[in-house]
Order: sequence, then structure tokens, then C-alpha cells
Amino acid sequence: MNTLNPAYGCVALIGKYRSAEVAESLRLLAQWLHASGRAVLIEQGSAEVLTDDRFESADFDELGGRAKLAVVVGGDGSLISAARKLAPYDVPLVGINQGRLGFLTDVARSSMLAAMDALIRGEFRAERRVLLEASVLREGAGVFSAYALNDVVVSKGDLGRMIEFEVRVDGEFVYSQRSDGLIVSTPTGSTAYSLSANGPIVHPSLGGMLIVPLCPHALSSRPIVLGDEAVLKVRLFVRHDARAHFDGQEHFNLQGDDELCIRRSPHQVTLLHPPGYSYFAMLREKLRWSEAPKEV
Repeated sequence: MNTLNPAYGCVALIGKYRSAEVAESLRLLAQWLHASGRAVLIEQGSAEVLTDDRFESADFDELGGRAKLAVVVGGDGSLISAARKLAPYDVPLVGINQGRLGFLTDVARSSMLAAMDALIRGEFRAERRVLLEASVLREGAGVFSAYALNDVVVSKGDLGRMIEFEVRVDGEFVYSQRSDGLIVSTPTGSTAYSLSANGPIVHPSLGGMLIVPLCPHALSSRPIVLGDEAVLKVRLFVRHDARAHFDGQEHFNLQGDDELCIRRSPHQVTLLHPPGYSYFAMLREKLRWSEAPKEV
């Protein structure tokens, strides 16, 4: 990880979508950054909950073109949403945790101004995270595309029955499967949905992607970890409808014989970590490793 240039002339502030709960945090951050000599842009949806009209609002395209830093107030979902939209612009992000678990949002709300001071002084560290790029092909033509920082999930549709599909990697047939679906995860997403489906935890420095079956109808089905350059294709069998989810924030309804193509995106997400950040310390805290057993 590399030390960041502290000269952030323009800072974007993004809150949990139209949430009044984060309005006070956004207001305090905007005032502090303005007093420090930075230009402040408030994301349009976030600006709707602020009564302070001294700060300019902007959509994500304008934020991406002008901001040198994005500060996201909310939980991991808010940060992931902002990361997906800002990825093409390579704007670094820091998360203020007002959510519950916070694998990605490192800074506590109670210490956010002190953290901003350390950030401006160049004490935060930058870490690059892999982003997936997924597209849906129908009769050979692209009908949908999206990014995913955590995962792309193929799941059974409204009928609630198992689906059947085949998986290919770099054009080579891997297997056909009957199951509730499939999780294709980044290392970042290995501690999200993939973890609940018994997928491995993969350190984010490794890159690549994970294939994790969802309730497969075969005891021999196991997660697979692919390399950085792999191209994964999932083809839904005829007479099976399903749904593709992208970070749980977008979805697309798949039809029989549709093909979902997933590869590493040329874009990456830059996360900013405060002094003392440790990936393994974060895992110990969030997953409650090493806790003493409770007395009965």
C-alpha cells in the first residue's frame, strides 16, 4: 500500500441514499472540509436531506470528473454503491461507518473529524481492490452489463425451484450444475455472501475470483478460485429462468440459453485506510475470532 498525496482540492461527500440519519455527519464534514480550504461537492441524493445550501450538489458523473476524494457516510452497501459508480473515474474512497458490520467502512462516526485531519496530512494508506465486469448475452447480443465489487450472483427466480446451467472458464467446459444458483465473488466479497455459502476467505491482495455453488444438488460440488485473467461464462439451460444480481444492488432477469460473462474489470477501486488499519484485525473484530467463551 502507498502513502497518498494529501492535496485533495475537491472532496465529494456521499451519504446513505436520502437518509436523514446521516445528514448531521454530512453537514459536519462539509463544514470542516470547507474550513480547511477544500471545495466540497455533495452528491445529489444526499444533498436532499441537508438544509444547508452553501455547498454545491452534483451527480456521480460530475463527482467523478471533479472530485479528488470521495467520503462515504453509511454502511458497506453505501460505499459499494459509490465505488461502482465512481470506478471509471478512479476516485479514491474512504468510508465513515454508520452501518452495522462495516467490513469496508473503516472510520467510526465518533472519530470522523480526527480521521479527516489525519487523511489530509497524508497518514491514510491506499489499497487497490479488484472489480468485476459482467455482461449478459442473449442470442449473441449484449443486453445488460454491470460492475460488481463484492459479487455477481445467479439465483433461482420467482418460481423458487432449482436451476440448471453450465460453467466454462476461458472457453473450457468445467461442469454443469443443478442448484439454487452460483456466487462469483471477488476477494473483497469473500467475506460477504460467499462466506455464508462456505466459500473461503481470500486476501484482497490476491486478485482473481471465486466460484461458490449455492445449495448444489451434488455433495462433490466445491468452491473454485480462479486467476486474474480468467473469463467465466455461465449459460442457463433452456426452460430455466433465473436472476443475476450485482452486489445486491442491481439485478437482471435471465432467460433460458442466456449467457452471463464475467471477467476482471480494467477499472479498480481504491480504498483509503486509517493509520493502524490491519486486514486481519478487521476480520478478528467483525467475525469475532479469538473471543473468550461465555460462561453459562
